[in-house]
Amino acid sequence: MKKYKVGVVGATGTVGQRFVSLLEGHPWFELAAVAASSRSAGKTYADAVAGRWMMETPVPEPVKKLTVLSAEKDISAITGSVDFIFSAVDMKKEEIRALEDAYAKSECPVVSNNSAHRWTPDVPMVIPEVNPEHIEIIKSQRKRLGTQRGFIAVKSNCSIQSYVPAFHPLKDKFGLDRALVCTYQAISGAGKTFDTWPEMLDNVIPYIGGEEEKSETEPLKAWGKIVGDEIVNAASPAITTQCVRVAATDGHLAAVFMSFKNKPEADEIKRLWREFKGRPQELGLPSAPKQFLHYFEEQDRPQTRLDRMLENGMAVSLGRLRPDTQYDYKFIALSHNTLRGAAGGGVLLAELLCAENYI
Repeated sequence: MKKYKVGVVGATGTVGQRFVSLLEGHPWFELAAVAASSRSAGKTYADAVAGRWMMETPVPEPVKKLTVLSAEKDISAITGSVDFIFSAVDMKKEEIRALEDAYAKSECPVVSNNSAHRWTPDVPMVIPEVNPEHIEIIKSQRKRLGTQRGFIAVKSNCSIQSYVPAFHPLKDKFGLDRALVCTYQAISGAGKTFDTWPEMLDNVIPYIGGEEEKSETEPLKAWGKIVGDEIVNAASPAITTQCVRVAATDGHLAAVFMSFKNKPEADEIKRLWREFKGRPQELGLPSAPKQFLHYFEEQDRPQTRLDRMLENGMAVSLGRLRPDTQYDYKFIALSHNTLRGAAGGGVLLAELLCAENYI
C-alpha cells in the first residue's frame, strides 16, 4: 500500500499532539504538514509546543523541525502537500465548520475530531466497528460540495465510545429498548492535566457542558440509516445520561443499565461481546484492536488505570454484567478517551477510508 502524506490541523493542542504522536512510525501515514493558529504559525513545531507537550513520549524527531503553518491562511499550501488532513482545531463551531468546508472544497479530505459537523446530514459520524457503512454518504456530500476528492468525515464524542460498542451487537438481535448511562470522565477530556487543573485533585465535578446531550443523541445518528442524500437518525433506543468529571488523567468509565424487548441470557450477551468483530477487524487495519470488546469476569474490573491502555488504548473493556431491579441488566464499560475516543479513533477512521478507497 502507498504511503499517504498527512497533515494535522490544530497540531499544538492536546488532541493534535496525540495525532502527531500516533502518526510516528505509522505503516500507512507520513506526517508532512502541521498547522495551528497564528500564534504558532512560523515557529518550528518543537518551539510551538515547548513547555506544553502533554504526551507520554517525546516529540517525534522528524516533526520537531517542521514549520507550523497557519490553519486559516495556508490552506492552499497544506492541501497541496498532503493527501488528507486530521482536524483538531479549537475554535468556535461556526468557524470550524467554515474551515473544514474550505479544506474539503480545496479537494482535501478532512477526518475531524471536532463536533462542529456531527449533525450535518450528509457528514458521516463514524465509530468504525459500529457504522462503517455510513461512509457511503460521502458520494452525496461530494455532490453537495461540488468536489471530486474532498469531503468531511467525523468521529463521535468520546463519552459514547464505551457503551455504544457494547450495545451494538445486542441492539437489533434483542431489541434494545432503553438505557441509562452515568459516565465518569477523565480530565484529559477537557484538555487538562493535574498541573494545569489543580482544582480537580481529590475532586468530582457533576457537570460537563453539553456532554449529556451528545451522549443521548449521538448514538441515534450512529445507528441511523442513509435515506437519499442524508443520514436519518434511529428512533430508538431511549437513552438518558449523566456525565461527571472525575480525578483521573485518562479513561472514561460508564455505569450502564439496559432493557430489551426480548431479554437475553447473560451468557449470551457475554458470548456476543466476545465474538463481535467489525469492519476494521475484517480488514486488519493497523490501529484496529484484535479483540474489540474485552469482558472481565473479576468483580473489580475494568479499572481506569489498569485497563484504559488495553490493545494500545483502542479496545473497550467491559465487566460486572448482572441483573438489575429496574432494568434487565447493568454493567461497567471503559474506553480511553484520547485514544479510542479521540485521535486514535480518528486514525482508525482514516485507515478505513483509505482501505475502502474514499481517500
